[in-house]
Amino acid sequence: MESPSIGDSVTARMIPRHSSLDSFGAMKVSLLVNLASIRVSKAELRQRVMLPKYLRIAIRDCILRKDDSFAASSSVAPPLDNALTPEVPLMVFVNPKSGGRQGPLIKERLQNLISEEQVFDLTEVKPNEFIRYGLGCLEALASRGDECAKEIREKMRIVVAGGDGTVGWVLGCLGELNLQNRLPVPPVSIMPLGTGNDLSRSFGWGGSFPFAWKSAIKRTLHRASVAHISRLDSWNILITMPSGEIVDPPYSLKATQECYIDQQGLEIEGEMPPSTNGYEGVFYNYFSIGMDAQVAYGFHHLRNEKPYLANGPIANKIIYSGYGCSQGWFLTHCINDPGLRGLKNIMTLHIKKLDSSEWEKVPVPKSVRAVVALNLHSYGSGRNPWGNLKQDYLEKRGFVEAQADDGLLEIFGLKQGWHASFVMVELISAKHIAQAAAIRLEIRGGDWKDAFMQMDGEPWKQPMTRDYSTFVDIKRVPHQSLVVKGD
Repeated sequence: MESPSIGDSVTARMIPRHSSLDSFGAMKVSLLVNLASIRVSKAELRQRVMLPKYLRIAIRDCILRKDDSFAASSSVAPPLDNALTPEVPLMVFVNPKSGGRQGPLIKERLQNLISEEQVFDLTEVKPNEFIRYGLGCLEALASRGDECAKEIREKMRIVVAGGDGTVGWVLGCLGELNLQNRLPVPPVSIMPLGTGNDLSRSFGWGGSFPFAWKSAIKRTLHRASVAHISRLDSWNILITMPSGEIVDPPYSLKATQECYIDQQGLEIEGEMPPSTNGYEGVFYNYFSIGMDAQVAYGFHHLRNEKPYLANGPIANKIIYSGYGCSQGWFLTHCINDPGLRGLKNIMTLHIKKLDSSEWEKVPVPKSVRAVVALNLHSYGSGRNPWGNLKQDYLEKRGFVEAQADDGLLEIFGLKQGWHASFVMVELISAKHIAQAAAIRLEIRGGDWKDAFMQMDGEPWKQPMTRDYSTFVDIKRVPHQSLVVKGD
């Protein structure tokens, strides 16, 4: 059985803006219009993506029983008339908290289009549970000689209906298949229901889901089954902190016992904690620390406490902007200690350059209140804060042109909110700090009780102590993720 083909364009990148469309651009727009106008009947879609009933029931029962061997030990068997294998079997994950709380309606529509057993509510079935028990069910049946189960396991694709954090969560869980040597890893398509949707923008799925979402869902499922597959760098983050825990960490950040602080070639400025706790996760677009993460944290908590306010992307962005003003992003509160305003006061940055094993200390500009490590060319709802830099500037700074699969993160800083606003409308570039293949942050508490962090739109409050340092290590994951190109 052939593995999914990789498209000619394997790098996701943002398309530069031009004053007029050239002939290639016009042709591409025409192709997109044609693709969007394709009409697929419900019957045709089901024939293409729906699993045979006996396999849908087997997967459902294995997940409910949390036993991937249940199917192999039960009387599950293909029907005598040889069930037809779908061309591109799809499984869909829906985050009901995304999409202006339209998730439940979208889930109902998806279940009606394909089948109830192929659509999972992420508040009920976690992606790691599907991977362990759902895919495990197919693998167990395939080991018994079920050719239909084997072919579906090899050709399966995943659709994620949610924001960047939800997509990253599913991608991270699927990445575990590489470590377990359970190949192939299903590629992921995106139904953008979040606020920023930067991952979705980067791979051609758009910045938001259409208002006419009922008809758009069918077209999205069809595109997910026919489009090419591209590759994406992913980045592992390890947080080593003094004894304690992160309250309400994002789904993509898990506690780990493997938290060793590597001091080789590094100058440790603070005190090493006598005992440590660790958290580990994976991000695909960006990691940030500072004021932007603090604003995101406040917004997420407000949305959870008062969900009626977050009824759509436009309302979300208005609330987000208002929260930024209230947090002093545009005007530092006069009561704040001036020594607390810049990240330079609490943070030391070390990097490794590409093809180098040596750590290099990089100064953090004193005016910077947020530091971002960016993988894709999309941040803050489709903006490119790194900018399209000229060749002579790249050579002067020792940079290379930024790509999504080059094994490098672009590190930049944002000052006060006015500077960030000009960056977001692309009048100026952000404060360029470095390009790195690996990053080590040492964060010293002092008068700071907490530091705010986020990755791929999922923020958290990082506790800090006056006496001991917290360390954040970022390095590239050896295996790239597979993402379906929406365009």
